[in-house]
Amino acid sequence: MNRIKSIRDRLQVTQTELAAGIGRSQGNVAFYEKGQTVPPDVAKSLIVFARERGHEVTYTDIYGPAEAPTDTKPTEQGVANA
Repeated sequence: MNRIKSIRDRLQVTQTELAAGIGRSQGNVAFYEKGQTVPPDVAKSLIVFARERGHEVTYTDIYGPAEAPTDTKPTEQGVANA
């Protein structure tokens, strides 16, 4: 299940109610539920909307856990001789 849909279900609101609460259209909410990236300002609005209804929602709930950065330091083999 999509993260936004899961949050909306937890809040027990319709797409239209969520849209009104975060200042977007119902169509936007539908797109977010289909996987469109949620802009940071919308995520913040969603966190506030949930808090007003007594629920704790975090950026991790919206975007998922952050991935660990990969090691981008060049290796000795990858460094050209000067």
